[in-house]
Amino acid sequence: MWRQLLPIGRDAASGGYRRFAWTRADSECRRWFEEQARGRGLTYEIDRNGNQWAWLGEPARGDAVVTGSHLDSVPDGGAFDGPLGVVSAFAALDELRRRGARFAKPLGIVNFGDEEGARFGLACVGSRLTAGALTVEQAHRLTDGDGVTLPQAMEAAGHDPGAIGPDPERLDLIGAFVELHVEQGRALDLSGDRVGIASAIWPHGRWRFDFRGEANHAGTTRLADRRDPMLSYAGTVLAARREAELAGAVATFGKIAVEPNGVNAVPSLVRGWLDSRASDQKSLDAVVDGVRQAARAHAREHGVTLDVERESFTPVVEFDHALRDELARILGGDTDLRVPVLGTGAGHDAGILSGRVPTAMLFVRNPTGVSHSPAESADEDDCVAGVLALADVLEGLACT
Repeated sequence: MWRQLLPIGRDAASGGYRRFAWTRADSECRRWFEEQARGRGLTYEIDRNGNQWAWLGEPARGDAVVTGSHLDSVPDGGAFDGPLGVVSAFAALDELRRRGARFAKPLGIVNFGDEEGARFGLACVGSRLTAGALTVEQAHRLTDGDGVTLPQAMEAAGHDPGAIGPDPERLDLIGAFVELHVEQGRALDLSGDRVGIASAIWPHGRWRFDFRGEANHAGTTRLADRRDPMLSYAGTVLAARREAELAGAVATFGKIAVEPNGVNAVPSLVRGWLDSRASDQKSLDAVVDGVRQAARAHAREHGVTLDVERESFTPVVEFDHALRDELARILGGDTDLRVPVLGTGAGHDAGILSGRVPTAMLFVRNPTGVSHSPAESADEDDCVAGVLALADVLEGLACT
C-alpha cells in the first residue's frame, strides 16, 4: 500500500508532495482509497462533502468505531502526514482479520478531504463541513490562488458542490473516532517511545495581515519618499518571533503575497499570513495581540495602512477523557508497555469532530521531529508498532 501511494503527487525537484484538494493528484489518491476498500470487500461511499468512507458492517446504531485520516498534503509536504493514518487503518483491519477477530460493532475507515487547506487556505474543510463548523456560504467563498472557487474545483473533479453542508446524521452513526498520525515533533523520540496517545490540541488560528503602501520605482525613488509595506511586514515577522518566545508559544509567517511582485518595484501590497499556536488561550491571545500592535506601529512608521483579519480559529481541544483512558488501558493492559500521553500544536480532523463525537489520537514516533517537509520520516518498525497499536485499540473498541 505504501509503495503504491509514494509516487502520487510527488514533485521531482523538491522530493515533496503536492496533493492539493480536488486536483489530479488528489483524484489519484482517492482512487487508491476506493481500490483498497473494494479489494477488502468493504462498502464504499462518498459523502455529501466529498469525504470517502469504507464500512465493515452496517453503521446504523450510533456505535460505529471509525479510524482514518487524510491523503492531501501541504505544498512540498512529507509522505507520512495524513497517509500514514489511512494506510495504517487498512493494515490494522488486515491484522484483525488475521487474528480472527469477531466484530461486534461496525468499523469505518475514512479519508477526509482537504485537511491541509493548501489550496483554499482553510484547514479541515471536509470535516468542518460535516460537523457544521464551516457554513455552506463560507465554503462557497473559498478560492484558490488562481481564483477558482471551491465549488468550481469540486465540480471539475466530478463531485456535486450543491450537496455540501452539515451531515449530523452521519456523525450520529459514530460512537468513537480514533486517528493515527505521525508525530509532528520530537516528544516520542526524546522519550524513547514508539507510540503515544494525544491529550489535547493546542488552540490555534490563522490571521491575514495586509500592508498597503505605494508602488514606485526601485531605482529612482528616494528612501525618504517611500511608503514601503515590505519594511512593515519584515518588522512584524521579527515581532512574531519575539512575542512567541515571551509566551512560550509558536508563531510563523510562512506564506506571503506581494504586489506588483517586481524585482525593480517598491511593493504596493504585502500580504502575510500568521499561524500561531499555544498551550492555552491566554498565551495565544498574548502572542496575537502583541504581533498586531507591533504591526500597527511599523505601519505608522513607514506610512502604510494595515488590515488584519482572522481567517480561521480552533479553540483548545481536549480529547474525550473516557476514550483516551480506554486507549491507555487497552495498550497498557497487563503488560509493561508504557504509552505516554502528550499534547500537540498541530490541528487534525479528530479535533474538528471532537465537539460531536468522542475522539482520540495515536501518534507514531518521528525521529527527526520534522513535518510538513520532504524530510518528514518514520522508521518502518515504528510504523508497524503503530499499526499493531491501532489494531489493538480497534479490537478493544469494536470486537468481542
